[in-house]
Amino acid sequence: MQTVTHLINGEITVADGRTAAVFNPSTGDVIRQVEMADQETVQQAIAAAKAALPAWRDTPPAKRAQILFRFKQLLEQHEEQIIRLISEEHGKTLEDSAGELKRGIENVDFATAAPELLKGEYSRNVGPEIDSWSDFHAVGVVAGITPFNFPAMVPLWMYPLAIACGNTFILKPSERDPSSALFIAGLFQQAGLPKGVLNVVNGDKEAVDGLIESPDVKALSFVGSTPIAEYIYREGTRRGKRVQALGGAKNHAVLMPDADLNNAASALMGAAYGSCGERCMAISVVVCVGDQIADALIEKLTPQIKTLKIGAGTERGLDMGPLVTQAHLKKVSNYVTEGVNAGARLVVDGRDLSVAGYENGFFIGGCLFDRVTPEMRIYQEEIFGPVLCIVRVASLEDAITLINAHEYGNGTCVFTNDGEVARMFANEIEVGMVGINVPLPVPASYHSFGGWKRSLFGDLYAYGPDGVRFYTRRKTITQRWIKRKRHEAAQFAFPSNN
Repeated sequence: MQTVTHLINGEITVADGRTAAVFNPSTGDVIRQVEMADQETVQQAIAAAKAALPAWRDTPPAKRAQILFRFKQLLEQHEEQIIRLISEEHGKTLEDSAGELKRGIENVDFATAAPELLKGEYSRNVGPEIDSWSDFHAVGVVAGITPFNFPAMVPLWMYPLAIACGNTFILKPSERDPSSALFIAGLFQQAGLPKGVLNVVNGDKEAVDGLIESPDVKALSFVGSTPIAEYIYREGTRRGKRVQALGGAKNHAVLMPDADLNNAASALMGAAYGSCGERCMAISVVVCVGDQIADALIEKLTPQIKTLKIGAGTERGLDMGPLVTQAHLKKVSNYVTEGVNAGARLVVDGRDLSVAGYENGFFIGGCLFDRVTPEMRIYQEEIFGPVLCIVRVASLEDAITLINAHEYGNGTCVFTNDGEVARMFANEIEVGMVGINVPLPVPASYHSFGGWKRSLFGDLYAYGPDGVRFYTRRKTITQRWIKRKRHEAAQFAFPSNN
């Protein structure tokens, strides 16, 4: 059986240590083993990144961009192989995997603009014969810890831009679906990336703690659950590191009575059940303003949920694949049971789904709850599965109050044909990413991604302009050349132009 190992200093490294099983969620079979890095392996990766840093930091940004252009070409050439690896280990459909990869490639596109992104700022004559300018310098050795639900895209949020900015990088992908991340890193090497600039270590908490504790790792990027995001932010910043840690979500869609119901229902189907709900931007709550629109929405959604095309992620033409692990399937199923016991009305129950030929896969059908209330766990907590909850309120103001009271503030949207409603919602909602008739308002690569409240720990969002700021440090230089043969007396007052 194949073992997924590590990429350190440009070479596939085998440590012969602990391993964990990698499953095909569609079949329930173990298809690979992944090696779990120990402290020695993590330190080897850090040492390789540290050794490669001086030369890479001094490489002209235009030359870095040339390597990124070649990397992008290789990603496009190997698209089918990459998306198959994603679907095989994660379970999402091939079409969904292709969309994930394309969004990742867009971030490589953005990073190729390194010569423009890293241009400094210059001011002439800020004082008598004094000029001043700012440069943007690499932070140093940086690391990224990425989740199972986007094994290709989220790493591509991080290291192309970090590397374009002159840093060297250590990636710790999810141990549940590690193959695509390692394969893609190999393509970067083929593009001409010098050894040690990008390293991949597979593992669990032991590897994460090794990155957190090392004084040579200057910054950490993380995407995952809120408890782990909070842990990484706390432990990283306590050691003086720069940290951006993106956590969980409970994303609400508000459905107004004047909304285009047919299009809203279609949008909600994709946003709630795409990728089996395993997205941090998935819509998991619809806040219906009025009973009439709630009843109409349920009537629209119910037959569509019951006829979702569900099967093995590696087959084409499907709406939804399985959940990522047996343990996660049990967790999501338990949430559905909890919702029933709490008094919510289960309109569609997908727990007994069996897919012919894949009876041992980790499958669950789409679930729909009505009459959900804020005190219920299915409302409060991130389920991360194909479970959509409907909450009924009397007004837009009630909907905004409800959403703003939630501990998460990642994404939200409103469906309406009223510009005044849209503007009010966008202004007053306390959420980091907002859609107006757009259910998954994921910013383009030249903007930045991040939520508010307990969905983000740190001051800077991921990728885009905030990504450049995160992976660089500003240095401001002020210089003066005094005219020859002119002597000036000492000045003891603080200098100014007055």
